[in-house]
Amino acid sequence: MKKTNLKLSFIALSALLVMSCHDELDQTPIDPDSVTEQDVFADANQAKGALAKLYSSLALTGQQGPAGQPDISGIDEGFSQYTRMLYNLNELTTDHAVVGWGDPGLPDLHGMSWSSGNDFTEAMYYRLAQEVSFTNSFIGNAVLLTDPVVEQYIAEARFLRAFAYYNLMDLYGNVPLSTEISTELPEQANRSEIFDFIEQELLDIQNTLAADGSNEYGRVDQVAAWALLSKLYLNAEVFKGEARYNEAVEFSEKVINSTYSINTNDANGNGSAYDELFLADNNVNGAQNEFIFTLNFDGLQSQTYGGTTFLTHASIGGNMDAREYGVNSGWAGLRTTKSLVNKFDVSDEALNNSFTTSSNWAIIGDATPNDWSAPDTDMYEVGTDVYQLFVTLTDGEMKFRRDNDWAVNYGGYEGVAELNGGNISVDAGRYLITLDLANNTYSLESIYNDLPDARAMFYTDGQTLEIEDIPPFEQGFAVTKFKNIDSNGNQGSDNTGNFVDTDYPVIRLPEIYLNYAEATLRGGNGNQATAVNLINEIRERAYGNSSANITAADLTLEFILDERSRELYWEGQRRTDLIRYDLFTTDTYLWPFKGDVQNGVSVPEFRSLFPIPNDLLSINPNLKQNEGY
Repeated sequence: MKKTNLKLSFIALSALLVMSCHDELDQTPIDPDSVTEQDVFADANQAKGALAKLYSSLALTGQQGPAGQPDISGIDEGFSQYTRMLYNLNELTTDHAVVGWGDPGLPDLHGMSWSSGNDFTEAMYYRLAQEVSFTNSFIGNAVLLTDPVVEQYIAEARFLRAFAYYNLMDLYGNVPLSTEISTELPEQANRSEIFDFIEQELLDIQNTLAADGSNEYGRVDQVAAWALLSKLYLNAEVFKGEARYNEAVEFSEKVINSTYSINTNDANGNGSAYDELFLADNNVNGAQNEFIFTLNFDGLQSQTYGGTTFLTHASIGGNMDAREYGVNSGWAGLRTTKSLVNKFDVSDEALNNSFTTSSNWAIIGDATPNDWSAPDTDMYEVGTDVYQLFVTLTDGEMKFRRDNDWAVNYGGYEGVAELNGGNISVDAGRYLITLDLANNTYSLESIYNDLPDARAMFYTDGQTLEIEDIPPFEQGFAVTKFKNIDSNGNQGSDNTGNFVDTDYPVIRLPEIYLNYAEATLRGGNGNQATAVNLINEIRERAYGNSSANITAADLTLEFILDERSRELYWEGQRRTDLIRYDLFTTDTYLWPFKGDVQNGVSVPEFRSLFPIPNDLLSINPNLKQNEGY
């Protein structure tokens, strides 16, 4: 664990905690209560060291660094890391991402066609089940100690257990509920029972955890319990079948009124304080002030092929220079879809960089950047006799012409392109202009506002906005959100460029701002004016000023969902958000390759949950598979 006392005695203690869990298993842990470790520690110092394993088991994957002695077998060790699995299950299954790799079962995640034997859905279940095992073992041993400080350590373990169960409930629905080590096969609890357990645990420990802001960086305090309760209550209609928006507002307010604050320190001087959240020194550059729960990474001390090492390397390919991101190579896998890009205010230049073929067709007119004078504003060839351009226009008129010459020009009316036709009337705005000479049509699709949003961290040179075929890295914009460089432009601590220092924010303050706003609009007893102010605080950081601030009239549920996408993309939130809005499986909202179809289709509702691993069903007759699998 980076720069904290959590790393003390990690290797020796983690070996004691893990070995008995896996000796008898060829592939994966059987169940959350399958371990019976004894006498792992004898005093408070050893208990604190063992507490490190509870945190690190969500960040790391085994006993000797990046690979070689995995906690979970039967899958590539790097694949099994928690935040990598969180990305695969909660981002890759949505409009936020595609992946070009063909590992068995991986393309099925974005195609929303995974089977009950999918390696990745199984790996996440076992990773979370292991965390429950470790926390149960820790608690069972720690309660025998009398040192008062151990009560806080136990509260932290209970938080981590509640967090693991929150994930299990969200991803898999009805799962076994175990709070102690046992050799008996557990019964399956329903989602409502899991919800009640998490709620009661967090309420019980909130005042035993370290006080607001007083714990070591990387360890949770009472604000983390409030934040997880905020998330729990916001999703209560999905998880439990009843609205709990008043409670979502209540615990969001507790977090908002805490010592945590939105980072406004533009440490690297690039005009935005947003990118600091995802740099290699985000534990000290100001970003840490809004991190409520983080998983800590260090390129030398906590090496893994998951975590931010995965998010940084896998996002680099095509024309990108890996050195600019503090690593030695790109893995050419992850990109995003136009559905995410279109939620941002992205510059015309960046969007036009996505086109690869220039053309001799252009636009001209007093609505265009160069008026009626040459040079014309060139378009790009995107298909046989089809040309496109992203451009900001003013009120006026325009035409299409070839080779900067009036010898061949098209005008038109209501989408029909006519040779030597009349001028096309245009309202001011930003457009994707398409000229289709194969069918003699044109279109001006209004897409973006006028303002740059610093959260739109995309690489577009040589990348197409449209995705016609997922494997080629050049199809889909690349995402540059996670970097292994610090605020001074220096590479992270691993000078080989293999492993990344950037910490991963599991819960940060802006999410809770958005929770408050959404819960208020959904009927919670929050204040709408306060919600507007909170959203504007997020947007002022994104835009650098108040020019993109909203009013109460702008604050709709749809706006909040889009704002969550803009603020939190690739942070493991999206699937849960789409399910809460009833958009994950339905045809109300489609995105590229949803349902494995280029333009997207609906999928069966049972896809809102992932399957219980088949191995568990064969071992434990008390368990029932989720519907549809």
